[in-house]
Amino acid sequence: MGESGIERLPEGCIAHAISLTSPREACCSCAVSTAFRSAAASDTVWSRFLPDDLDSLLARAVDPVQCSSSSSKRDLFFSLCNPILIDGGKMSFSLDRSTGAKCYMLSARELFVVWGDTPCYWRWYSLPESRFSEVAELIDVCWLEVRGKIETKMLSQNTFYAAYLVFKLSDRCSGLGYPPQEASVKLGVFSLINRVCLQPSDMQAHLHARRNRGRGRFGRYERWRSVFAHPEAKEAEDDAKEFGGVYPRERTDGWMEVQLGQFYNDKGEDGEVSMSFLEVKGGHWKHGLIIEGIEIRPKN
Repeated sequence: MGESGIERLPEGCIAHAISLTSPREACCSCAVSTAFRSAAASDTVWSRFLPDDLDSLLARAVDPVQCSSSSSKRDLFFSLCNPILIDGGKMSFSLDRSTGAKCYMLSARELFVVWGDTPCYWRWYSLPESRFSEVAELIDVCWLEVRGKIETKMLSQNTFYAAYLVFKLSDRCSGLGYPPQEASVKLGVFSLINRVCLQPSDMQAHLHARRNRGRGRFGRYERWRSVFAHPEAKEAEDDAKEFGGVYPRERTDGWMEVQLGQFYNDKGEDGEVSMSFLEVKGGHWKHGLIIEGIEIRPKN
């Protein structure tokens, strides 16, 4: 089979065209032909996918990022897809594998936690599975309030982002289902408020009890037992629709996450993004929440 017209272009021209796409599309282009495979692996392509302020970011790293003279820009890019600790270990930085956009996680120590320094309300300790040296565990509070912020100039421009609370629940957690928590993301004049629920089973029990008032105690018990024995049952779907908020999901690193909100970072000139997670209206006690941090990453 003869070469197509584009195959006769200099490799530099093909590399420049690929560099105008994305890391995902650059990897896919390797399957086109040998010429494309060679061009797609060039430093011309992957230099464009690395952030302009990479040197200053690497200077903030807790542990030096190893970049040998023989390493390619492609190797460097994919090494940075794994989070590195920066700013004394209070924050992590990585690149999104598909888009090359910057991702950050603010550690629990980098957040504002109401009564966080009061031992009878919160305790701080290390967990082997956490990327940070400390996590925060909620002992007992009736006023739950966690806030974080990040400067927009640190983020990638022209990128749609989402913020997530990264957490776990202890075996004895309670009070984190109903009433639901309130999450918000604010950027300039734009503000988005969501209802979230960290303990779906507690929320489901509340909704079932409300739906079945007057049916008798035995009837309520049977209905609860049915839902917990068959979590994919239609009743559980009805509960999610009735709640109308956001439930958490499990991450690949073993933690849970719940989306606090989303925003569009235009030119990075809007100052800072403020994120919050709170439940201050119920007046009841809550415990068992373990916070690793808040992650800001592209909304793919």
